[in-house]
Amino acid sequence: MNYTSLDDAAGTDEFVFLLQYGVSAHALTEARRQAYRWNVSPFEALLASGAIDEERLYAAVAETMGLPFLHRGVRIGADARFPECLTAGIVPLRPDGRGPRFLVAPGVPHLGRFMKQYARWQNAGVALTTPRLLTRLVMRTYPRQIAHLAANGLADAAAALSYRGQMNGFQIGILALAAGVTSFLLVRAPTAAFGLFAALCSLVFIAMVMVRLACCMERPRRPPARMPADHELPIYTVIVPLHREARVVPQLLTALMSLDYPPAKLDIKLVIESDDATTAEALRAQTLPPWFEIVVAPPGLPRTKPRALNLALQLARGEYTVVYDAEDVPEPKQLRLAAASLAAAPERIACLQAHLAIDNVDDSLLTRLFAIEYAALFDVINPGLAAFSLPVPLGGTSNHFRTAVLRRIHAWDAWNVTEDADLGLRLARLGYAVADLPSTTHEEAPARLRAWLAQRARWMKGWMQVCITHTREPLTALRQLGADGMLGVTATLAGTVLTALFFPLFLIASVLSLTDGSLFIADGLLGRAFAAIGLTLFIAGCLAMLLPALIGLKRRKLLRLAPYAALMPLYFTLISVATWLGVVELVRSPFRWNKTEHGLARTSEAARRRSHGPDTVAPASEAAGNGREQPVREDGLRRMTPEEDPCRQEPDAEARRNSQEQTPLPAGQRDLVRRTHSAVEPRAFHSAPHLQQTR
Repeated sequence: MNYTSLDDAAGTDEFVFLLQYGVSAHALTEARRQAYRWNVSPFEALLASGAIDEERLYAAVAETMGLPFLHRGVRIGADARFPECLTAGIVPLRPDGRGPRFLVAPGVPHLGRFMKQYARWQNAGVALTTPRLLTRLVMRTYPRQIAHLAANGLADAAAALSYRGQMNGFQIGILALAAGVTSFLLVRAPTAAFGLFAALCSLVFIAMVMVRLACCMERPRRPPARMPADHELPIYTVIVPLHREARVVPQLLTALMSLDYPPAKLDIKLVIESDDATTAEALRAQTLPPWFEIVVAPPGLPRTKPRALNLALQLARGEYTVVYDAEDVPEPKQLRLAAASLAAAPERIACLQAHLAIDNVDDSLLTRLFAIEYAALFDVINPGLAAFSLPVPLGGTSNHFRTAVLRRIHAWDAWNVTEDADLGLRLARLGYAVADLPSTTHEEAPARLRAWLAQRARWMKGWMQVCITHTREPLTALRQLGADGMLGVTATLAGTVLTALFFPLFLIASVLSLTDGSLFIADGLLGRAFAAIGLTLFIAGCLAMLLPALIGLKRRKLLRLAPYAALMPLYFTLISVATWLGVVELVRSPFRWNKTEHGLARTSEAARRRSHGPDTVAPASEAAGNGREQPVREDGLRRMTPEEDPCRQEPDAEARRNSQEQTPLPAGQRDLVRRTHSAVEPRAFHSAPHLQQTR
């Protein structure tokens, strides 16, 4: 097929020229229809349909425009700047005096505009390639520099907010002083030493009890009444870090393919390590849709999940970004619900935390207790903290972020092995907030004690790292968080660590005091007052332990596990053992990441429910209610009426009508040529010492 100009090929029917490259007329018509429905470019819809792959598409565009298409044997110059060169879609080529001087890869949304402006490129000394080939080329050329950026972006920009430097002189001095005073008191006045220690711990314990019980009083939330139509949804980046996860690759891909979101607006990054051959082979064995991309992290230290996340974030195209783990099975509508909630929320709501639930509940006694713990944490405590605008220690998965905010605060701390909890606290310190997302992600829990101890030791080590990081400048933290925020941090972070460390000691002391009667025969007014305080704390502690668990089980529709709640003291004793193992690791190997094996589950709670009726019940649903509208909160979510199931709501009539309308492409798309010219300026690759080739 011949055209008198490129405008004919890239005009209203901008990709009709692809007919001569083997794409059927039906595929083009269907892509155009989907493009209007999803509010994307026809090229994006065509790629999502699978009618043509990215390399064939860009090769066809290059041939039609008379430009060279480069896909192998390319050597780029030493003055490219990562990630700006990928954002701009242009890098300088290593000069050879003959060929092109620049390699360009306009994003798929801008490909039609790029073709319409072909005259600018005819004698510009450029060659064309695909965005993914350009990414691989840049990452292969500058692996050490990119690895450094992924590991040290936060630490280089704000050292006080990263654990890379570990304890500072102020903290070491305070620790030494406390150790000296404690040693002196233990020798001279052991009873007074124990009393002082118990009093200090009691203050933290009281804060923890207050916050946990207050969270129990907060009602669940429901999403905005109207769910967005396809054409209203933004691009959504999904990051899944994988390390030795070949066993769960099929399950993971099934879960991600089940997400109810327009494929052309999905940007899924599967991040693997360069030496993880088994996971790479498992992924190659699958047929990945075009909206999936495998990102290979260059070698570097520390070998942690947040380092992989930081790398993928540099490549993210989405307005919003979510993190999933390899074993996660999110509810299909979770992205759509998160997009609606973030759009309705003020800008200070930077993150939504979905509810995590244990899927293999019935694998062992340990998984049952784990499920009780998760029900209390993700269905009661975390939603309560978010409702009170207190800092929320994020869970390691199903965190939905505004991508721009995540980049602004330098994302995750690669040197912290619980990067999630650290990020939740850093968001609060920098003026942002976390809101609850009433949608569930099911995940696999370790069923064997050895694996559970290794995982929990890493978690508790990471929480200690968070405490160290955010107490380097305590007055600054207090000013940023305020009194209520500091109370929340004391209750959730310091309270969790202290309780885990000394739970067996206080449990034994409390039981002995109750059984031998010494608690009730104290001498003098002061002694009886302390006895009364001790008894009150013991009862309040038991209530703060059991009440969130029982409420969470009710909301999770797992009340059949309620009898196992009586064993939670045993479970917390195991947590104490893991915490002391974490202390040892903190000293000996602070950055070691204890890998948890997945794909070993024998049972599935989600599958059990599907086989007995509707899909999994929303985590925060109640048994009865009146259905009246509630005021919209600052976080964009409203109070849930008890009979509602938030994850099964359908769009209203207006939303259904809007989804059927054909809407034009958004006027706000950025001009590729303007982006490209900005890339040629010094900002993109004029002076980039951190990306100079290292000998």
